[in-house]
Amino acid sequence: MPLRHALVAEWPSGLGKGLQSPVHGFDSRLRLYLGHRSAPVAIIGVVPRHRRGFFPEPIAAKVPEIIFLFWVVKILTTAGGEATSDYLAVSLGSRLEAGAIEAGLFLIALVWQFRTTRYTAAAYWAFAYSIAIFGTGVADAMHLFIGIPYSGTTALWAIVLAVIFALWYRSERTLSIHSIYTQRREVYYWAVVFATFALGTALGDYTALALHLGYLASGILFFFVILIPAAAWKWFRLNSVVAFWCAYVVTRPLGASFADYFSKPHYLSGANYGDGPVALIITIIVAVLVGYLAVARPDIQRADQQQVDRIAAVSDDVVGR
Repeated sequence: MPLRHALVAEWPSGLGKGLQSPVHGFDSRLRLYLGHRSAPVAIIGVVPRHRRGFFPEPIAAKVPEIIFLFWVVKILTTAGGEATSDYLAVSLGSRLEAGAIEAGLFLIALVWQFRTTRYTAAAYWAFAYSIAIFGTGVADAMHLFIGIPYSGTTALWAIVLAVIFALWYRSERTLSIHSIYTQRREVYYWAVVFATFALGTALGDYTALALHLGYLASGILFFFVILIPAAAWKWFRLNSVVAFWCAYVVTRPLGASFADYFSKPHYLSGANYGDGPVALIITIIVAVLVGYLAVARPDIQRADQQQVDRIAAVSDDVVGR
């Protein structure tokens, strides 16, 4: 009788705790089925690991689960990035030198994050913080050196963000942070993050300076704005992915506005505590919270059951093991 069914592999029950699908590179035992699942012939094989280059493919989710502490740290990194970038520019007396340092921090953190194969709190938040710093510098440079008004930089970065979202969805058919377990999706994710930081910087300056609201009023404004997607998700069934990204974009002007309020002088509607002290205090708080996340690990994404149960094709060399 001719063979009518392909040889496939199933992730064994009981091995899914804390793990992802075997197609993501785990070395583990498989139960192979020849024919229907109702009458299996068990063969034991091993899933080969992904080839490891300088930037290896992820073997698990590369971003954290969204818990309350995620939003706290995210807002703090936006505030710290704003204050740190401004401090470097003022203390060095040169936006060019400050930009070089910011770019260096960004590249170091980028390598660290993309060298990891799963979410690591220290690497993830170090990269997010570096983007907050570098993104602030880039957005400020477009206004100070190129001369684009805040309304123009806000519109420009909004278009850039929309384009990245469109390309991401066209390529992957999802924008969910629970799908960031391939390198390509991670690239899209961080491109969006960078655009949101630059957009938020421009938007915060636009409301505070161009619209003359001041930093404190801008911070309060964005605090209420960020509640809108949260309320729409909770009570009006707004799609969770849409709600997440809407709130994520607003965290940048929210954090940056309060950072500017505490750090900027009185004549700029600030409290005049200085960029350096504000940046230092926020960095210490972020380091403590990230240390807690790294140890307690409350933000590790649980294995998606649909991923755990996925059927994966097995190469011929596996069958012979």
